[in-house]
Amino acid sequence: MAGHTETDFERAIEYGLLQTKRYAKGDPKTYDAALALFPDEVIAFIRASQPARWDSLEAMLKDRTAATVLDSLTKELTSKGALGVLRHGFKCYGKTLRLAYFQPNSGMNPEAAARYTANRLTITRQVEFVSEVLKRPDGGKRKCIIDVVIAINGLPVVTAELKNPLTHQRAEDACKQYMTDRDGRDLLFKFKERALVHFAVDPDEVWMATELKGSETFFLPFNRGHNFGAGNPPVEGNWKTHYLWDEVLAADSLLDILQRFMHLEITERTVQTPSGSRVVRSERMIFPRYHQIDAVRRLVSHTRRHGAGHNYLIQHSAGSGKSNSIAWLAHRLASLHDANDEKVFHSVVVITDRRVLDQQLQNTIYQFEHKTGVVEKIDENTQQLARALSNGTPVIISTIQKFPFISQAIKTMEGKGETLALETRNRRFAVIVDEAHSSQSGETVKALKGILNKDGIADAIASQIDEVEDDDLSDAAKAAIRQEVLQRARQPNLSFFAFTATPKFKTNAVFDEPGPSGASPFHEYTMRQAIQENFILDVLENYTTYKRFFGLVKQVEGDPNVPKKAAAKALGQYLELHPVNVGQIVRVIVEHFRLKVMHELGGRAKAMVVTGSRLAAVKYKQAFDAYIRERGYHGIRALVAFSGTVEDPDAPGTSFTEVGMNDGLSERELPERFGGDDYRVLIVAEKYQTGFDQPLLQTMYVVKKLAGVQAVQTLSRLNRTAPGKKKTFVLDFKNEEADIFKAFKPYYEATPVGENADPHKLNELHNKLLQPAVFTPADITEFSEVWFKKRREPTGQDHRIMNAVLDRSVERFKNLDEPVQEEFRGQLTAFCNLYTFLSQIMPYFDDGLEQLYAFLRNLAPKLPRPGDGTKFTLDDDVALKFFRLQQVSEGTIDLTDGEADPLKGPTDVGTAREKDIDVALSTLVDTLNEKFGTDFTEADQFFFDQVRATAENNEKVVEAAQANNLSNFSAYFSRILDDLFIQRMEGNDEIFNRVMSDKQFRTAAQDHLAREVYERIRGEETE
Repeated sequence: MAGHTETDFERAIEYGLLQTKRYAKGDPKTYDAALALFPDEVIAFIRASQPARWDSLEAMLKDRTAATVLDSLTKELTSKGALGVLRHGFKCYGKTLRLAYFQPNSGMNPEAAARYTANRLTITRQVEFVSEVLKRPDGGKRKCIIDVVIAINGLPVVTAELKNPLTHQRAEDACKQYMTDRDGRDLLFKFKERALVHFAVDPDEVWMATELKGSETFFLPFNRGHNFGAGNPPVEGNWKTHYLWDEVLAADSLLDILQRFMHLEITERTVQTPSGSRVVRSERMIFPRYHQIDAVRRLVSHTRRHGAGHNYLIQHSAGSGKSNSIAWLAHRLASLHDANDEKVFHSVVVITDRRVLDQQLQNTIYQFEHKTGVVEKIDENTQQLARALSNGTPVIISTIQKFPFISQAIKTMEGKGETLALETRNRRFAVIVDEAHSSQSGETVKALKGILNKDGIADAIASQIDEVEDDDLSDAAKAAIRQEVLQRARQPNLSFFAFTATPKFKTNAVFDEPGPSGASPFHEYTMRQAIQENFILDVLENYTTYKRFFGLVKQVEGDPNVPKKAAAKALGQYLELHPVNVGQIVRVIVEHFRLKVMHELGGRAKAMVVTGSRLAAVKYKQAFDAYIRERGYHGIRALVAFSGTVEDPDAPGTSFTEVGMNDGLSERELPERFGGDDYRVLIVAEKYQTGFDQPLLQTMYVVKKLAGVQAVQTLSRLNRTAPGKKKTFVLDFKNEEADIFKAFKPYYEATPVGENADPHKLNELHNKLLQPAVFTPADITEFSEVWFKKRREPTGQDHRIMNAVLDRSVERFKNLDEPVQEEFRGQLTAFCNLYTFLSQIMPYFDDGLEQLYAFLRNLAPKLPRPGDGTKFTLDDDVALKFFRLQQVSEGTIDLTDGEADPLKGPTDVGTAREKDIDVALSTLVDTLNEKFGTDFTEADQFFFDQVRATAENNEKVVEAAQANNLSNFSAYFSRILDDLFIQRMEGNDEIFNRVMSDKQFRTAAQDHLAREVYERIRGEETE
């Protein structure tokens, strides 16, 4: 009968590893439980691989040599940990003994290669020992039997428990076995000191843990993924999990993981205690997840074979462990040699804006190398970056914004007497981009390319300068034009490795090295898999939308004509910042937070309010603080985040800053203070919506229109996991479910990409731009001669000449009819966008297009604004008459349904923008009411007018209004409102029922009526 038990599964794994000839079969009887070692293997390896040192020790210690060596080893395993001993050896009587040798970076040292082959790997089945801590029901010590133990030179590094579904046991049962029948206090399982990773395995799935902590043991999935989700794909004629022993635990692979992947992650955070602040330190052993190993190794293998000059996109979801993947890749690329033992890259440049990443990189790589100077963070100035590049620092961490200023920095240093030779000829660079966005495919990345291939571009200019056909230009201008063109193009000495979860069309096109699908991305780990594997939470699982139902009525006499689009925008802003709107939303936010959020995560849950503008952030912070004070609530303090200084047009002479509104808290301190217990809500405007990692963030209130990548990045601030965090909640006041679905769907599984741009469209646009005769070829030549020749050091004379040329075109533009002007604008913008895009992905060497691009880029900001250039304002034309905040939908946005729209690139030839038309203000109001779904009518208006009039004629109401402030009057008014409504219910059934049953509608009506009654009685407007 065919074998189908766990023993058969165990035997098959053992056979698979033994077949490689790099593993030997271990004898469980040779395991020493007191040492948690296979001592015979330890001694045999040291004697064979380090005979001189063994002989020296033996001459001293005689027959005590083996026991002394084992004693020294166990002591250093306790102090340095197993990983440290494997990498750096241990001391015995002043001699450093190695317990493992790792594969050298190149084949230039035959002795190192020979030592590497001396490693002895064993797989031992059914390893028994008596636990020192686990007890049987009768009180005796419990025996433990481990299915598989893998040791390197006698040191156990991997344990595995195997299960078989055919005997009704699965990997999750193996996880439970580790939690209940294995104890981290037993030496074999002691954190850091012996086995470094524990696998729970069945034929379908693999899970892993690096520390056993009883019921708190945290197992991570170690699966390849299937159909963009969790699990493993079926394999013809093999187990789904065969990759574990055939690939990951193979000798070269396991040694590589121990050498270049595994590391101890140390985190420190400051916590406040009754006796003051103290630093809490935590340690976590990191074993790479499967997709991380796979991504790094595929990138390294492809680069080793193909060398520099390739652009790779790594599309890994949030929760993928991107920081570690970048650290591992940077370390590998910095020491990578090709088949000829030549270094593939001379330096690795990591481009990032995240402060935490540089420290992670330095700490992680230091554990591998145990030496300083391997990683340099550019945190001083551009001169520091220039020195690091010149000195050949292996790994350099910088922001991309420093590269355009390197040439000037070198000149500054030379002026101080410091000579710096930044040679790039025959030098190759790897550029790892953390969060690749389209902004990194423009002028700044062009400057980076120009610096890192400075000499190569200079050589190309020298060889091609005679090919430039424009004889009207000087040689200096021709050379400058060719430099601009060449810098945009792909550089043969640079490879880009771009990491992002949300690529745009341009990102896929620029980082285009094909992956398994035959197209970009090169490697993928999807949002769906990350959610299903519980590395991130599904932020759309609990998603509630609210709609503002409002009526805008004319306050102005007559019915003036207004520009439709401008008025619509102004009306929208009016509504967004109206005190009724802000006040009602703040009320919903605070009460929801109190009732639904505060108790989550052990009372530590936090929320973010995403506003649409800096002024909105100011007003929401003011309203939030005021509401908290009025209600006397405690424990819900809010911080606000926005850039610069904000002036409130409703309060002339006042201005607000983030620091001022946060009671002096500095911008740098804000993330840490928000992570503490003092603040629970963060109100933001264009800040902390990308890259902000706060696991306690559990709820988001959205008061801003979101779309596309921005929607994904903003809402994904919630997806980080934390102990006790089982769900997230989004309360959205601005967006429709369908729009959020549309934004997330392309990044949930595979990201479809639309057709690429047709290069011929550049010529089409060029021809169309010439038709209105806004500029001439002579204008472009005259401008280019100055712009390119004096680009780096323009003089006042140069500036005057260029502006004079552009001004001629501006005057011609002004003489065009408005429709032609708008068409020209659209075509100008389309040309510039399309050229910057195509020049990076296609070998464009058209100097005429480069000149046109430079000319148009400078012309665009000088063209007059559409219309008369003034901003449309409503003044007192419109007043908010009705306001209702109503929950529209509550539930889950299911991304498994439907198809994703492909990402679109700059494929369309520019067209004129839609011309604004004048409409009657009342018509626009009707349109807005219809758009937002309101069902307010003239009858509704009449009902409220009757209620208001009745209140104004009530003596008690008048006395209350005259004797109280608005807040106190509103509280009184709410108590008599039911009577006022009941008096007017006859003939107004629909509106009456709505007022009495819809709490949100009633609250909005109550607040509005109270304010109107109060103001009319007192004859003044309230602030």
